[in-house]
Amino acid sequence: DMGMNYLSLSIRDVSSLLKQKTISSLELCNAALKRQNAVAKLHPFITHTPDLARESALHSQKRYDRGEQNLPLDGIPVAVKDNFCTSGIPTTCGSVMLQNYIPTYSATVVRRLQKAGAVIVGKTNLDEFGMGSGTTDSTFGPSKNIYRSGVEYNFLHPSREYDNILSRIPSTALENGDWYVTGGSSGGSALAVASGTTFLALGSDTGGSVRNPSSYCGVVGLKPSYGLVSRFGLISLVNSLDVPGLFGRYVDDVATMLSVVSGLDPQDSTSVSSDLQNLKLPENPSLDGLIIGIPREYHWPGMSKEIVDEWTKVADLMEDSGAQVREVSMPHTQYSIICYSVLNPCEVASNFTRYTGVGYGHRVSASHSMEAMYAFTRSSGLNEVVKGRILAGNYFLLRENKSKYFKQALKVRRLISEDFSKVWASGVNLLLTPVTLSTAIRYSEFQNLDNRTQTATQDICTQAANMAGVPAVSIPVSLNTEGLPVSLQLIGQWGKDPA
Repeated sequence: DMGMNYLSLSIRDVSSLLKQKTISSLELCNAALKRQNAVAKLHPFITHTPDLARESALHSQKRYDRGEQNLPLDGIPVAVKDNFCTSGIPTTCGSVMLQNYIPTYSATVVRRLQKAGAVIVGKTNLDEFGMGSGTTDSTFGPSKNIYRSGVEYNFLHPSREYDNILSRIPSTALENGDWYVTGGSSGGSALAVASGTTFLALGSDTGGSVRNPSSYCGVVGLKPSYGLVSRFGLISLVNSLDVPGLFGRYVDDVATMLSVVSGLDPQDSTSVSSDLQNLKLPENPSLDGLIIGIPREYHWPGMSKEIVDEWTKVADLMEDSGAQVREVSMPHTQYSIICYSVLNPCEVASNFTRYTGVGYGHRVSASHSMEAMYAFTRSSGLNEVVKGRILAGNYFLLRENKSKYFKQALKVRRLISEDFSKVWASGVNLLLTPVTLSTAIRYSEFQNLDNRTQTATQDICTQAANMAGVPAVSIPVSLNTEGLPVSLQLIGQWGKDPA
């Protein structure tokens, strides 16, 4: 099926086929929609938007027919995490609270993608309101990793070496009721890209919610510098840490997407202007003269041997390619999870006061009082994890606790940020670290941990970059002997996302 093969190409390659009219925007869109049906049992999407997608594809086709060829993503299928507002399309955040909420406006990043010609094929699954690291805590059910699932994905990896690994491994993970998790909270977006239903996807990253599922699903996941991409229309979790993030199968595709969505937005007071609009990556990037830091504190206890081995191997490869590799110290990293566990619930508690049953969203009527309506609405509309964080945040913010917890955590956050500044000041250009402590784990194993423990263990390498607001990207480097993706993370200086 030719349509399938087009879905495995890079955007640059598929765009040139669209220009040459080898394939039309509508054919590409239909191939993506057909692929959605083929992988439906893995559950990447909450809402499918085939009619909107075909309509956008037809507009794109007309532009190609008229010879207009200047939109960077013209005709390219894109998926959107279901916590970005999309005008006229349900935006649920994976929660009962918003399961019937249809926004009247679209997030800035969604509008920019559409303006660039992208075809939105659906809204992807997530942990409720983005609180989780497995995409297992969604009102609409979990997403399941395509690796070892028995769902065909070899066409996305046209390399013989992959086939050899994959052909030796039984892929019965789904049949026996157990499967590998996608990671989270943006697991639906990572899966949508990994399974070939779309070229790109939007996610959000508060403590690792883009890089974690990218690493488990074997795709590229970028958390941009804080402020570089507008948060307007992204339903807030933790305002000071949230960033819209980008998924693709190729680094180059993600760079193109970044050039489309970044830049100043007057509707987001934290956004900054950037000159990434015509971002083009060099054909053969050179590592000569780059100084790569390996933070010794990222050797966490419990990290799997295969990840440590891959980390060492890639560091050696970088050195062979002309980079200098040196060990650096980031002494405050060890406190970042504890710090995050205070700051995250405090901002959540504040943000979630808006879900009252008044104005929009889920409402449970209670005749006897307004208070009772709020209480019934919130207790039935939000899951245990969300309620737990609201309670914790309100506790940390009590007058007698605020300076002991919240203000203390803000000071620690500053120290974590300063660790990064010191490393950059010493001449280091990039940090190379793991993304997660292990490759994707089975659902049964994941469910044995409570949400807070899952997040603490899964976000341990990713979270400090959110504290410091610096850009970080998860890049797949290999498959392990079980046929699961192994990825590593590069962390850069603020605003140096293209590097």
